Amino acid sequence: MRANRKRAADGWRGRAPAFAALGDATRLALVARLSNGEARSIAELTAGSKLTRQAIPKHLRVLERAGMVRCERAGRESRFAFDPRPVEEMRSYLEMVSAEWDAALGRLREFVEGNK
Repeated sequence: MRANRKRAADGWRGRAPAFAALGDATRLALVARLSNGEARSIAELTAGSKLTRQAIPKHLRVLERAGMVRCERAGRESRFAFDPRPVEEMRSYLEMVSAEWDAALGRLREFVEGNK
């Protein structure tokens, strides 16, 4: 049991930047806009949004540090693309935690029903 908790804690520490990055509504919206696989410029990401062109790069840097976004140069223009791998790792981690909770709840049910 302790090994599972240690593995879960280690998994959380490694994924904390990704969870934190998606904890902001603006960054979550940027990921949604980039999730179709098409690299976009800051001007394209700003279009139709209330955000300024100065605000977008700050959020993109956080997503870059979390590994979710990469910057590609196209001439003088920077284009940003989504990398789904950190999100897939987050999903795998959450599935592992969910399985551990299911197992713990199953043990609790057995205990409670066995003591009737």
